[in-house]
Amino acid sequence: METAAAMTSASRLFDVLRTEIKGAGLTYRELARRIGISESSVKRIFSEQDMPLSRLVEICAAVGIAFDDLLTRAAMPSRELTRLSLEQERALVADPKLLLVAICCLSQWTFEQIIETYTLTAAETVARLARLDRLGLIELRPDNRYRLVVGRSFHWRRRGPISDFLRQRVLDEFFDATFEGRGEVLVTMHGQLSPDSSEDIAQRIEQLGGAFTQRQHDDQRRSTPDRCGFTLVVGLRSFELSTFTAIRRSGDQRSSPDGSSTEPRKR
Repeated sequence: METAAAMTSASRLFDVLRTEIKGAGLTYRELARRIGISESSVKRIFSEQDMPLSRLVEICAAVGIAFDDLLTRAAMPSRELTRLSLEQERALVADPKLLLVAICCLSQWTFEQIIETYTLTAAETVARLARLDRLGLIELRPDNRYRLVVGRSFHWRRRGPISDFLRQRVLDEFFDATFEGRGEVLVTMHGQLSPDSSEDIAQRIEQLGGAFTQRQHDDQRRSTPDRCGFTLVVGLRSFELSTFTAIRRSGDQRSSPDGSSTEPRKR
């Protein structure tokens, strides 16, 4: 029976191998063609995370990574970024095209997808990819391929340049919709919660964000053809509309930590 450590090592090795496959711009179908097996067999290998050593060596050769290098990378502790510095975020906000390419990279778009979807020229896109490499967001590779340096737990800085940009420029457009499309939903709830309950809900929201990221990675691994861009915006805070605060009875207010008014005290 495999030990937990062995299972973890195998999972890490397959994660690195998947990254190399994406970095080489290969699909499972093309990889299958190169090593002479069916696409379904390749998918089963990566789903079950099990294959003979000889097959692993074949895949490394097809992808263009030395077998020893694969083992070395799998053995190294993960040093993926979870957030950018203030300077890095400011650089992204200062150049809308750079921010666009960065978001495309975070969504694992290929170079070809970017220039086919937007009016960026190939030269403009290459220049932005090169700058993202210098900023430490990606590792640029030959033929305009790249490897993301950020990890799955990556997030924008709270009250940082990107978060400020999103609040000022994105939220109005985001909520100006019916939310009636497939897979779309808008939930607005209001009620009184104790501190413990609000902290519990906040933790559940963070778990939801993790689930969103996991499903995105799962769809990428399966090369799901009908993917489209979705944005998840979820917030929880002590809040009352200023319109309602203005008609409170005198003396029947309390302040939240940020100074905004909250619910009236329960009588």
